[in-house]
Amino acid sequence: MRRVLTFLLAVAAFAAASDSAFAASSSCGLADTKPLWIDYGTPELISVFGRPGVIVAGSGVDYPTRARAAGAKTVYWDMYLSARVGTPMKPADADGLPAKAQRVFDFAVISAGCSDPVIVMNELFGASTPTPWTPTTARYRANVLEWARLLKAKGGQPLLLVSSEPFTGGDAGTWWRELSQVADIALEKYFNAPAVRRAGPEFGSRRMRTSMRDSIAKLLAVGVPPAKLGVVLAFQTRRGSGGREGLEPAGAWFEVAKLQALAAKHIARELRLGYVVSWGWGFFNEQAKDPDKLGAGCVWLWARTQSLCAADSLPERFDRDLRAGQIDLPAGVRCALGTTTITTNEIAALARVTGDADAALTILYARLVQQQAASIGPGDVRAAERTIVQRRFGGSRAQYLDALRRARASTAVALGGIADELRREALLVRLSATTPSAVEVAEFAATYASVQLRDIPGAVVVEGIDPTTRLGLLPDKLARPAILQALRHAARAERYAAWAERRQERALDGIRCVRDRLPTVGVIPLTSWMPFLAPVLASAS
Repeated sequence: MRRVLTFLLAVAAFAAASDSAFAASSSCGLADTKPLWIDYGTPELISVFGRPGVIVAGSGVDYPTRARAAGAKTVYWDMYLSARVGTPMKPADADGLPAKAQRVFDFAVISAGCSDPVIVMNELFGASTPTPWTPTTARYRANVLEWARLLKAKGGQPLLLVSSEPFTGGDAGTWWRELSQVADIALEKYFNAPAVRRAGPEFGSRRMRTSMRDSIAKLLAVGVPPAKLGVVLAFQTRRGSGGREGLEPAGAWFEVAKLQALAAKHIARELRLGYVVSWGWGFFNEQAKDPDKLGAGCVWLWARTQSLCAADSLPERFDRDLRAGQIDLPAGVRCALGTTTITTNEIAALARVTGDADAALTILYARLVQQQAASIGPGDVRAAERTIVQRRFGGSRAQYLDALRRARASTAVALGGIADELRREALLVRLSATTPSAVEVAEFAATYASVQLRDIPGAVVVEGIDPTTRLGLLPDKLARPAILQALRHAARAERYAAWAERRQERALDGIRCVRDRLPTVGVIPLTSWMPFLAPVLASAS
C-alpha cells in the first residue's frame, strides 16, 4: 500500500507542473541524429553518465532526476517486461494489458521527465523460436505486439530489447515487421571480454562487427528499417553473464570497452542504425559492485566522443589508439594487409579478365600474402615478359599486346600475373620434396620423350644442350638430372596450394577490408585465363 501511495503522490506532483514547463520537456530533448546512445546505470555511475551529451536509462525516479540535473537526457527502462505480458510458457491475460500499460506509461513519464518518453522494454523471450509457434508462444508474441501498440498510442516510444538471435522465417518475419511499426528493436550482443582481448584489436574488433552485422541483417532482410534497429552491449562483472568475465588488469578491460564502443559506432554508421545501448553498469549485487566500472564507463564514452570523458587522465594503462582494429581505409581501397593494399580499380581491372570480382579479389589477396613471403624485382618481371614474347609470340610484341586485348587484360594486369608466377617459382623451392623412385623417373622419361626440354615445367637447363631438344633424345646421364628436377618441382607444386592457403588463412587475422568483406582463401593462377603467361626457361630466348 505504501508503494501505491508513493506512486499516486508522484503522479499528482508531476501533473501539477505548469503546462508551459511540460511542453518544454515534451520531446524529452533527445537529438534527432542517429544513433541514440543510451546507457543504463545506477546512482553509483552518476559521476560518469550524468553529463551533457549522454542519455541515461533509469528504472526509478531519483537516478534519472539527478542525471538530468547534471545535464544528461533520460529515458525510462522497464526492467520486467514479463510482468506485463507474461512468458512464452505462460502468457498474460490480454484483457489486463490496457490497465497495466497506463500504469507503466504514467510512471515512465515521471521517470523520464517528459510526456513522450522512450520506454526500453526488457526483454523479449524466445526470439529464436521458429515457426509454427505453439499456442502459448503465439499468444505471448501477440501480447508483446499489443503492449508496444498501447504504449505507442499513449505517446511513448517503445524500444524492445531482444536477448537472442531473431528467427525471421515464415510468419515470424511478418511479426517483426508489424512490431517495427509500433516499436524500435535492439539486439543484445554480449561479447566475452577475455575472448576479445585474446583475439587482439584487429581480429577481435572484426568478430564483434561481424556478429552485430549478421544479426541485424536478419531483420533488415524481412523489411525492418535500419533506423528502427539497434544493438545492446554489456558490461556486467558477474561471472557467466557476458562482460568483463574476470579480465585483469583493469586496463585490459578498458581497452576492450574501447573496442566495443568503436565496433558499435562503426556498425551503427555503416548500417544507419537508430540505437546503441549499453547495459550492465549497475551495482545490483556484490559481484556487480566493481569500482572499475567507473573507468570502463569513462572509456566507453570517450571512445565514441572524446569530449564526453577524460579517459586520457585515467591512471590505468591501456592502448589509447582509437584506430587500432578499425577499418580505416582511404577512398578507393578495398582491403589492406600491413602497408600493402588492394584497390577497387585493381579488382575491376582483373575482373575484366576473370569475369568475376570475387575471383579477382582472391587472386589479389593471394598476391599480397605472396609478396610478404618473396620479393620479385620489376626488372625480373620485365625480363620474364620479354622471354614470353620471344618464346610464345616469335618476338612480336604487337602479337603479345593483341593477346592481352583478347583476354581483356592491360599490360599492368599481365605484369602482375607474371610476377605471381615468378613468386610462386621462388616459393616452390622452399618446399621439401622426396627423391623420385626409379619407376617414376622411367615413367616420366617415357611420357615426356617428345617434349622439348624448355617446355617441361621445372626442368633445369642442361649445359651445352639446346633447350629445344626433345627429352627423349638426351642420353640418360643428361636426361636424368632434368627429370629429377622436374619431378621434384611437380611434387612441390602439389604441396604448394595447401601451403599457400595456410598462409592466407593466418593472414586473414590481420587484413582489413571494407565492411569486413574478406577475400576467399584460394590459389587461383591468372594463367587459368591467360596460359601464355606461364613461366618459360629464361635461356629459351
